[in-house]
Amino acid sequence: MTGPHRIAAVVILGLALLLAAFTDPGHTDRGAVRRPEPVAVPGTPETPAPVPPAPPTLPAGTPRWQSERVLPDRGMLVAYYGTPGTGSLGVLGETSPRKAFRRLQRAAAPFARPGRPVRPVFELIVSVADGHPGKDRDFSHDIRRSAVRAYVDAARDLGALLVLDLQTGRTDFLEVAKRWEWALEQPHVSLAIDPEWRVRRGQRPARVIGSVGAGEVNRTTAWLSRLVVEHDLPEKLFVVHQFRTSMVRHIGRVKPRDGLQLLQHVDGFGNRGQKLATYRTVARPDIFAMGFKLFYDEDFNLMGAKAVHRIRPRVRFVSYQ
Repeated sequence: MTGPHRIAAVVILGLALLLAAFTDPGHTDRGAVRRPEPVAVPGTPETPAPVPPAPPTLPAGTPRWQSERVLPDRGMLVAYYGTPGTGSLGVLGETSPRKAFRRLQRAAAPFARPGRPVRPVFELIVSVADGHPGKDRDFSHDIRRSAVRAYVDAARDLGALLVLDLQTGRTDFLEVAKRWEWALEQPHVSLAIDPEWRVRRGQRPARVIGSVGAGEVNRTTAWLSRLVVEHDLPEKLFVVHQFRTSMVRHIGRVKPRDGLQLLQHVDGFGNRGQKLATYRTVARPDIFAMGFKLFYDEDFNLMGAKAVHRIRPRVRFVSYQ
């Protein structure tokens, strides 16, 4: 090969090597031209298909009363009971809502178990039975709305459940419950009725032990159920206080309701044997979840959390008075 041809060949060879260097996929110089990476398709060996999320427990659009249950799963409720401004009707009224809440937390702590949470409750008597007729001649009076509002607000802020307790004298439970609709529209507010203080014409509270028929209970629960469903509220408690079988007439006719957890709260006091005997006589776990009251002053040898946990049928709601 002649000289000029040899020089041309060398130049061509050099250009070829230089081009190869810049098109080599393994070349790492800044600005080098890279071959496009292969696009990974989900499900190929390069990128495994993503695991689909677990379906929700309840479908979207499920009413709140079905998805937000009032009783903790496998847990229980622990309450302070009373009315504002006095300790004579229960421990809740001995102090302010926030101070009562701190005391309640200490009382509730021993009831907690692993995987069994405890939810604090204020059970507030908002309609109080009287021994005199009063201006309405119904032997009952409502406490001030502003006082109830303070507990509604405090319970919401503190993460507690508020249960409005009715002692209605000669007035139908439903009539009185409707007066508290403004509070029961709140998601964290539930309702309790106390038949001991529901007396008939010619009777007076504290002179007789009152009672309620299943029909009046059912009318009240039907109204409260509609309130829950129509306002798309979480499930509410409907508590029936009782310590004698005669206090709820025809109890077997009490109906379950959408949006309500019915709970029978057994209120007998005395020594442990007497309290358990009352509980076993009155309890209707076929209709209700079960509640149990502890009296600081009236009980002898006050039962503790371990003793309450041993009670059968199982107790889901404990209140201190």
